[in-house]
Amino acid sequence: MAVTVNEHINAPRDRVWGIVTDADSWADNISGITSVEVLEKPETGIVGLKWKEKRVFFGKEATETMWVTAAEPGRWYETKAENHGAIYTTRVSLDDASGGTDLTMQFSAKPTTVAARLMTLMSFMLNGSIRKALKQDLSDIRQVAEQR
Repeated sequence: MAVTVNEHINAPRDRVWGIVTDADSWADNISGITSVEVLEKPETGIVGLKWKEKRVFFGKEATETMWVTAAEPGRWYETKAENHGAIYTTRVSLDDASGGTDLTMQFSAKPTTVAARLMTLMSFMLNGSIRKALKQDLSDIRQVAEQR
C-alpha cells in the first residue's frame, strides 16, 4: 500500500522545514496528533530522532513509535515504524516552488506477517482514510507556516 499527498505552502522552505522537524510542537500544530513523546533526540540533525505519537484513527487512539532513518537537511527525511505485522515508511520532502514550498508526504506499508498480508487485500478501504489524514496534516502545516 502506498499513498502520496502534497500541498503548496506560501512560505519559504526553511520555515516549513523548521515546522516539520520540530517534534516538540507537532501536537500543537497538527490536529490529527494528540500527543508526542520524544524518546531520543540526536545532538545534531534529525537522523536518529525517535518518538511516540498518539493519534485518533477510526475512532480509536493509536500510538506508534517512529524514528528518522535518513535525511537531507532542508530537503527531506524518512521515518520508519513497525507495528501490526507491517513496516511503515514515510518520506517528507520539500521543494522550492513558485513563491513558496511544495510539501509532499509519501506513506507506504509493507506487510511482514501472513495476517498483515491478508489485510492488504482490504487496503483500498484504508487508502482513503490514510490519504485524508495525511492531507489534513499538510493543511495544518500550511496554516502554521503561512501565519508565521
